[in-house]
Formats: sequence, C-alpha cells, structure tokens
Amino acid sequence: MKDIHDKAARIRLLVFDVDGVLTDGRLIVDDNGMEYKAFFSKDGLGIKMLQKTGVNVAVITARTSNVVIHRMESLGIKHIYQGQQEKLPAFEHVLQAEGIPAEQAAYVGDDVIDLPVLLRCGLAVTVADAHSLVKQHCHWVTPHAGGRGAARDVCELIMKAQGKLQQQFAYYLGEPG
Repeated sequence: MKDIHDKAARIRLLVFDVDGVLTDGRLIVDDNGMEYKAFFSKDGLGIKMLQKTGVNVAVITARTSNVVIHRMESLGIKHIYQGQQEKLPAFEHVLQAEGIPAEQAAYVGDDVIDLPVLLRCGLAVTVADAHSLVKQHCHWVTPHAGGRGAARDVCELIMKAQGKLQQQFAYYLGEPG
C-alpha cells in the first residue's frame, strides 16, 4: 500500500471514465431515445473536496450525452471529452493543456477501452466491479463499485496521501483548517 500512497501523493490531475466509473454502467433509455444516467452524490462531494486541494479533474468517455455535460459542469469540471473511442489522445491533450506530466496524473477506468490510458498514467485505478483484465493492469482497485462510491474512494486516497483529507473533513466539522 505504501507504493500506492507514494503514487497518489504525486497526483495533480485525476481523470475519470464515466460509464461504469462515475455511474454504475447501466444505460437507461426511454421510448423516445432519451438517455438517463444516475450519479452518486457522495462521489460528487469527493470530487469537489479534491478540487479544493488543487488537484484538477477531467473526464474522458466513449459515449456522448448531455447528461454528462450537465453533471460535470455542476461539479466544476472543465475538461470534458466525449465520444472518445480512443481515449489516449484526449488524455494526452488534457496533460498538455494542464502542463502536467503523465506520472502526475491518475486515471480511473473499468473496461478494456481504458487500458491504453491506464498503462500510460502515473496512478492506474479501477473499480471493484471492473473487467478482470483491467484489474490485472491497475495499481489499485477501489473498495466500492462504479457509481457507488468508487470515485470517492480515489479522491480520498489522493487527499490522504497528500496530507489534505483531514483538512477537508475539518471544514465540515467547523474546525479551523
């Protein structure tokens, strides 16, 4: 676990896949073709706390959905890459845009489409219910499933490794930070 904390301590950018990571992976489509996704509010708070510590957050997803834009904008995420069947070019673009080397970036994915980025980043993370091949190639597997607390797990891991988790909790406890 020390190796994971050392990697997490260096992270300045956290990039998430959406379906299966920020959601449980189900795609709900009504008779009119309207797509719905459910996001876990505790994941959202974890992302907001992490951003307060100075870590940037981005998303890269293969699908395209207005729901994703609305949710990510509500979380203050400015780097939103949708329709990315090949995610590595988008990952390289956000690294360049933020001026961050790959070693200081973490990526959270759940399926084989995420492997090129997971193999390139400094901290490769997957969710508890990820594809078995993905689990084999990641540094860390979250205790929780995608869309059920996995994103919060990663955010808290990074904040703890950087010595900033208790400061974030202190704010909510009304303690001086």
